Amino acid sequence: MIIYKKEDIDKIERIKNIKLINSICGIRSVHLIGTKSNDDVSNLAIFSSVTHLGSRPPLLSFVSRPSDTVKRDTITNIKQNKYYTINSVEKNCFIKAHQTSGKYESHISEFTACGLNEEYINGFHAPFVDDSKIKLGMKFINSIPIKENNTELVIGEIIFIKMHSSIIEENFQDSVSIIGLNSYYKHKKISELEYVRIKK
Repeated sequence: MIIYKKEDIDKIERIKNIKLINSICGIRSVHLIGTKSNDDVSNLAIFSSVTHLGSRPPLLSFVSRPSDTVKRDTITNIKQNKYYTINSVEKNCFIKAHQTSGKYESHISEFTACGLNEEYINGFHAPFVDDSKIKLGMKFINSIPIKENNTELVIGEIIFIKMHSSIIEENFQDSVSIIGLNSYYKHKKISELEYVRIKK
């Protein structure tokens, strides 16, 4: 058994510390977020922080570094154009999806650089990922600065959904998840339990 106290964690070498803390909460879902710049350049980036915030209205969030510290095309494009896409990642394209984590110049489209195809649906401004089984069209609602680590929580509303199958679970059969920054997993359903209702 290993026990780390706060002072022990602080002493861990930087890269090992990043790997530990990024991995410690276990398997997370992974998504590709698509945007478009004012110069009409499509952008695509992989995120493992997309979270459900509520169903009515249908809100999702993700965590981003603000663009005033390091060049962040995703958050810059979202704030400028207000629309973006969230796309699922399946086992047939996770290697290409992972390549979007590289620091490409703003004039280079990650779609082209990483070999992924853009899809435009019903005139929606931002590009979807053609290979994804679940494609969400998002409208930017708000961003909340997190001063403790200089990030921001980006909140958006789902305004468009395209799924491969009308049976929701079938869309996740080939989905991949991630631990840390670069360890990918295929998840598998193990059970379906009853919704818990406490009788009064």
